[in-house]
Amino acid sequence: MKHRILVVEDEPAVARGVKDALSFNGYSVEVAEDGPTGYRRAREETYDLIILDLMLPGLDGLVVLERLRKDGCSAPILILTARGQESDRVKGLELGADDYVVKPFSVRELVARVAAHLRSRTLAAGSQATVQLGDVEFDFSRRVVQKAGQILAALPKEIDLARFLVENRGRVVSRDELLMKVWEYPVAGIQTRTVDNYIMKLRQKVEPDPARPQYILTVRGKGYRLADA
Repeated sequence: MKHRILVVEDEPAVARGVKDALSFNGYSVEVAEDGPTGYRRAREETYDLIILDLMLPGLDGLVVLERLRKDGCSAPILILTARGQESDRVKGLELGADDYVVKPFSVRELVARVAAHLRSRTLAAGSQATVQLGDVEFDFSRRVVQKAGQILAALPKEIDLARFLVENRGRVVSRDELLMKVWEYPVAGIQTRTVDNYIMKLRQKVEPDPARPQYILTVRGKGYRLADA
């Protein structure tokens, strides 16, 4: 079955070019030309990946992103925009974006990034099925987080971050490594609180006392380490 991709883009030439390139590579692609339409379709239908412009008529792309994540949308979201300032990139990542592509862009690179994100989700589904941290269970195959049988709201990157920590249990991982491996962010050393914010979100879910973590440990000056089981 073909992967379904939603492109939310108001520039007809850009939308057509992205759709043609992705369709040529075997994806099923639909286009929404404004923020409200993109938000509605992403909520009402199931997509494997969403490509989202920021400067959209009707509803800003960052608002669409934030609302979708709050609604529980777990599809990878790639921001595609002419707003290339570092503050915009960081804001997008902190709101739950999986990647950031700045216009003008290489169509080949965009297709490669789409393929990488879809491949990453496929690999995640085949990794260790469930992991228990405290009384919280991460089901990586279904991308669900549960506590006492109740499903908790979790951003996709929270689940990806938990999986990476589990796969590297006992080893110290730096913020730069987490940005590059979990967010696939290409620039090491960027000053951002993205990683720290997501660590905080995970601790609020799994730690009995987030101020005194037992599972997700801080190694001062180096990064984070998941405590040995």
